[in-house]
Amino acid sequence: MPSVQVKDVPEDVHAALRRQAALRGQSLQEYLLALLSDHARNPTVDEVLAAAGGRAGGNLPLAAAALAVRTVRARS
Repeated sequence: MPSVQVKDVPEDVHAALRRQAALRGQSLQEYLLALLSDHARNPTVDEVLAAAGGRAGGNLPLAAAALAVRTVRARS
């Protein structure tokens, strides 16, 4: 499995990360791996917008779209 090394981490940042890991009962490595994994698995706003842009092209007026949403919500 690949590794990542981060150099020149400021002392205060390192201390804060160690504290946060300890509060969760994790080693610093476990904590950072979880943070990086969560970050990598969630798309950025730019990625979401790019994906949504490819599906653009609807022509439903805003009032009609709002009514449709309210109707669906009322059924639930």
